[in-house]
Amino acid sequence: MRIIGGQFKGHRFNPPADKWPTRPTTDYSKEALFNILDNRIDYNNIKMLDLFGGTGNHCYEFISRGCIDATYVDQFRPAVAFVQKISEKLKIEDKIAVVRSDVFKFLKQNKNSFDYIFAGPPYGLKSLDTIPDVIFSATILDQNGLFVLEHNQNHNFTSHPNFVEVRNYGQTHFCFFKHLNS
Repeated sequence: MRIIGGQFKGHRFNPPADKWPTRPTTDYSKEALFNILDNRIDYNNIKMLDLFGGTGNHCYEFISRGCIDATYVDQFRPAVAFVQKISEKLKIEDKIAVVRSDVFKFLKQNKNSFDYIFAGPPYGLKSLDTIPDVIFSATILDQNGLFVLEHNQNHNFTSHPNFVEVRNYGQTHFCFFKHLNS
């Protein structure tokens, strides 16, 4: 995998593959997503949250582009250790809070709000369809914030009251959500 933009553009990292339950976003779909985000987000003035963070790929992209307040959440101990290692290697420990926790427990306990939230859950997660409702009921997305959910073709969120649009890149779908009922 590689960082596709910003200060660390081109930096490659290879997470250990043994028994990892993660499914990293492909470079192709990640590049497409960041082409969209580059036109919608001021990375220098954003507080972002990466749920089901896996390799930390999403946080690295944000920090590489100027974000200084990223929060990474994953419960898989080797993934958390990997992100801590890469953070030290890139010298970005002061820009990323690495949290080892179940995402749903984190959302219940968290008191912070975020301008941007990304969730890249395992596609087979039984509660995947509940994630948008959990995010909006947790009141952690700022009023003008953006929430992006990565999923596959087996899920459809177009009728969600906060749904804005969906972008499809092969098997990867990104649904965009905002507060629409203000």
